[in-house]
Amino acid sequence: MPTAEVGPDNPLPPLFGGEDTHAVADATEADDEMRQNIAYGRLPSVMPYLLQDGYHRIRQPAEHRVAVLENEVLRATFLLDVGGRLWSLIHKPTGRELLFRNPVFQPANLALRNAWVAGGVEWNIGTIGHSPTTCSPLHAARVQRPDGTPVLRMYEFERMRRIVFQIDAYLPRGSHVLLVHVRIVNPNDHEVPVYWWSNIAVPEAPDVRVIAPADSAWHFSYERVVRRVPIPTSEGSDRTYTTRARAAADYFFDIAPTQRRWIAALDGAGEGLVQASTQRLSGRKLFLWGQHPGGKRWQEWLSEPGQGYLEIQAGLARTQLEHLPLPARTRWSWIEAYGLVTADPGATHGSDWSQARAAVEAGLDSLITRERLDAELAAAATWADDPPVETLSLGSGWGALERRHRAAAGDDSLVLAATPFPDDTLGPEQEPWITLLASGQMPAAASGAPGTAPVSYETDAAWEPYLKAAEGWLARLHEGVLHAAQGDLEAAEKAWSRSIEDTPNAWAWRNLGALAAHRGQMPDAVRYYLQAHRVAPDLLPLAQELLDVLVRADLPSLALTTVEGLHADHRADGRVRILEARAALNAGDVDRCRALIDEGIEVATIREGENSLRELWHDCQQRRTGTGGPDSVAGLPRQRPALPEIYDFTLHPETSQPQDHGRNIR
Repeated sequence: MPTAEVGPDNPLPPLFGGEDTHAVADATEADDEMRQNIAYGRLPSVMPYLLQDGYHRIRQPAEHRVAVLENEVLRATFLLDVGGRLWSLIHKPTGRELLFRNPVFQPANLALRNAWVAGGVEWNIGTIGHSPTTCSPLHAARVQRPDGTPVLRMYEFERMRRIVFQIDAYLPRGSHVLLVHVRIVNPNDHEVPVYWWSNIAVPEAPDVRVIAPADSAWHFSYERVVRRVPIPTSEGSDRTYTTRARAAADYFFDIAPTQRRWIAALDGAGEGLVQASTQRLSGRKLFLWGQHPGGKRWQEWLSEPGQGYLEIQAGLARTQLEHLPLPARTRWSWIEAYGLVTADPGATHGSDWSQARAAVEAGLDSLITRERLDAELAAAATWADDPPVETLSLGSGWGALERRHRAAAGDDSLVLAATPFPDDTLGPEQEPWITLLASGQMPAAASGAPGTAPVSYETDAAWEPYLKAAEGWLARLHEGVLHAAQGDLEAAEKAWSRSIEDTPNAWAWRNLGALAAHRGQMPDAVRYYLQAHRVAPDLLPLAQELLDVLVRADLPSLALTTVEGLHADHRADGRVRILEARAALNAGDVDRCRALIDEGIEVATIREGENSLRELWHDCQQRRTGTGGPDSVAGLPRQRPALPEIYDFTLHPETSQPQDHGRNIR
């Protein structure tokens, strides 16, 4: 399909998280348990993962590796290199696609590691947001149930929580639902905060209604307030028809503990996708982009014009703002079911919400009963530990490295027959750590000179003794990153300073610059970043961060001089162009800013919730014509000129002056 490649990882460690669109400002309406879960388990960054921000918006036809499960009723297609995403689910008797199958593959900046694609069913684990594995390959293998049914097993070692997740998808003969058995394994001797949400994209249309077994929901929007609202109708609008909503929002259905867990999106004929599960997967959510121009712009940005979609989701907690505690050496499992449900359209689209719910649940029961799902979960316990019979594709080598690391301490907790992590998955990213385990030293020569970035990082405290015992600038660099990830910024600063004392290198200077910017010490940040850029002038992400610091430090002339010294292809980068335009405006060169805006600034990595393009346009308009601001003429409010659609990514239109989240130093 037409594809914009994800591209290479950004080698600069994301030391500090940026703007968190899931941060909760007000949860006073929530109960004590929800508030506790909202505060529990949050992480300051996605370390040890590196960011995936090397993509663009130029699409070329490309092949994607898939696995297909098929029986007489359904055909399910999974993208193995994109987090094992269920990309398509076709109901064969009718030929109907039950999911939103994106006609293009276009990464955008919505995930924890930046790159994310819309469409299908995404499996999310780790922490709040789109999974760190969402645009990465998973290990995939063939397993066989005792009755001969083939099972597609996809799995990986999740590095932030240091846990293993396993997805077993299968289609028994004659089944009208795709069954997905999910298991999370905590192999550690300590409790781990866990998070799981299955995000299901389905086509959006005026006659599509989302139905779940609840009379109220927890509403969360970009105001960051959690509040309970009645369902289906609140504030005069039926929230279950997404094309009637103006702004993007989340609705987490407040389902009673004993109620069966399901959610469906049905068209005007009373047909559509239903997702159900066993009780552990307790949460259900509706996400919508809204009908504001900014929401429509995001839909087109992620796909093509006319390809609207909404999401119905299922998770471990009641809301997507929470983590739950997974005890030490514990496994959690559940079964999910996906299929085409048919219900009386008069009931499903009628004014009686209880009748709508009852009609869908009756249709679900005809597909698969609650008792049958429970029986499937019990049966899975007899084969979920079976080893694969055939390897289909490989994921990362991090599970193999962790197995080796634990084995060195006599810990066999990652020797798991169901999810093997063989040595042949080890690669260049793991090589420095293999050498450290074997020799006690970091291989500086193999990992690159001071002007070449390290290929990977580890942030688990178990690596600290190895790094402390090792010698050289690279060991001190990694030690500092580990300390930063653990929250000890003073120790990180000392380690990076020692790294530079040993051998001046761009990476310790950059990290010191990021730390200074994080602390608001902008003169120091500028000094360190300039040193880093002199050593590694050809690294675009470093140039972007330097320009961001120069603009924040109110040094627009130096920022413009720096831009002029970049390679032509780097100057053409959208993030560089927006920083150049902002610097020009701050320097008083309105014409240069306006010329860049008129030529078009396309920032491939613009972040969900980021309004930098909108604010740049309005600020430039105001400086150029005096008509962009909220001032008045003859005592009457002056209306702001219409924002061009290409610059409108606003997700909360009710806020007249949204905060510019900007781009925070990592």
